[in-house]
Amino acid sequence: MELFPQKNIGSVLEKSHTSRSYGKDRMIYWQEAPAGEFYYLKHGKVKIFLSSENGMEKTLTVLEPGSIFGEAAFFDGMPRVSSAKTLAKSEIITVTRQSLMDCIRREPQLAMYLLTYLSQTIRMLSAQVNSMTFLQADQRLARLLLSLEKSGTVSATHDDLAGLAGVSRVTVSRILTRFAQRGWTAARYREVEILDEAGLKGFIEE
Repeated sequence: MELFPQKNIGSVLEKSHTSRSYGKDRMIYWQEAPAGEFYYLKHGKVKIFLSSENGMEKTLTVLEPGSIFGEAAFFDGMPRVSSAKTLAKSEIITVTRQSLMDCIRREPQLAMYLLTYLSQTIRMLSAQVNSMTFLQADQRLARLLLSLEKSGTVSATHDDLAGLAGVSRVTVSRILTRFAQRGWTAARYREVEILDEAGLKGFIEE
């Protein structure tokens, strides 16, 4: 049984927080910056990414509404390990230490939810390491599509998928063409439709 349904986190935070509107391609925070707050994505889409000294970027994940982000550095008090930027017009709630404590006093289950969320994040990162280590590029992309799929559709560009799968954009395009030829997926504008989930799962297990 779910201890604290994810849909409830937003309603708890919205009781005492006002969301802020961000336009597309707005930075929320930068890698190495101090962290005095974390965030809840009410509407929109946010990319979490790493930056190297020479300007290269590696996308870690693309967040959909209902996601929490920036929580790792918030809880351990260390500088941010990644950056966050909107990919679409977004509504975001900022949670400070004081406002979090106020919420937990009113809704004690919120603390358990946050622990569960952190555990799920660790599990997700472990799965990514496993994929990068043991799966071929096309299998990694298949697993990524299944993990991002919502109602049969993955809302992400080829660049987003390339960053998340650890391959080039050209490789993503080539693999998606093969998947489409097999009847597993269909490419749309800024999204991928999953046509045969069982086919993708079977391919990963080959």
